[in-house]
Amino acid sequence: MKKFSEFRVGDAFHSTCSISEKELEEYLNFSRVRNAFLEDKQKGEQIVSGRAILSRMEGEFTRLSQIYGNHIIFLGTDGDPDWKNRNTRFLKPLYTDQVLKLKFTISQVEDMDDEFGKIGVDYEGTDNEGETIVLSKRNIYRIKKEPPR
Repeated sequence: MKKFSEFRVGDAFHSTCSISEKELEEYLNFSRVRNAFLEDKQKGEQIVSGRAILSRMEGEFTRLSQIYGNHIIFLGTDGDPDWKNRNTRFLKPLYTDQVLKLKFTISQVEDMDDEFGKIGVDYEGTDNEGETIVLSKRNIYRIKKEPPR
């Protein structure tokens, strides 16, 4: 696990994941999302909702060996000034059981006070062919400067 003082803008961490049909169904039931488009199974494949993708990406971020063990909390998104402060772009659909290659890049490191700092994290998800599925910029986390022992 990295301490807050060890994070640098440009640090990148990688992971992979997929979302099964059962996991998507559980997410949709929990979130109470109703969308006919998401319920339309084409060619035996189910399209994964964007919020489900982002939830899984954040979950994978918190499980990284460099992150896990720190006291962090998601504060929100500041968005990208080049995107008129929008945060996320879905460029291509993700289907259940499709592998999503994840890249997490530290885009901001900032002191908050004596106890906490703030890190901004850009998410990028690509498929096995390297085509971008999702980009999410400036996801902001508060992180305890000294992790628990």
